[in-house]
Amino acid sequence: MMHNWFECSIRYEKVAENGMNRKVTEAYLVDALSFTEAEARIIEEMNPYINGEFTVSGVKRAGYSELFPSEEDAADRWFKCKLFFITLDEKSGAEKKTHTTVLVQASDLRDAVKKLDEGMKGTLADYVIGSVSETAIMDVYPYAADVKPEFPGDDKKEV
Repeated sequence: MMHNWFECSIRYEKVAENGMNRKVTEAYLVDALSFTEAEARIIEEMNPYINGEFTVSGVKRAGYSELFPSEEDAADRWFKCKLFFITLDEKSGAEKKTHTTVLVQASDLRDAVKKLDEGMKGTLADYVIGSVSETAIMDVYPYAADVKPEFPGDDKKEV
């Protein structure tokens, strides 16, 4: 399944540890078909979590080819990993590098590299990790299709 990832920035007032209100901007990743859908989805996702008003201060395309999420509680950060795939040009015999960017959920830098290697285990092509850096992304919202029955009452079949 092909994903279109959009990075959405949300600006709102948050109560700081000292009890004072302060404006913060947080980044979230949303799987959507268009900028408009990405904005609508992030508003829908954030409504239950933010008290008061908030604004979508930015929506931009995120060029991630793949995501490696983690179920671990300690894996609370997202790391951007740049990979180089090494192929040989059949005509000239020269090595050719093509790059891609993936997002890995992990607890720290070492854990991100470990989870990246685990996620890439089934890959047939040789790759080299070019860089791994922590992102400001707070959470990721992949597309989840609402599966509805084709005809009303189809979900309650009589036996």
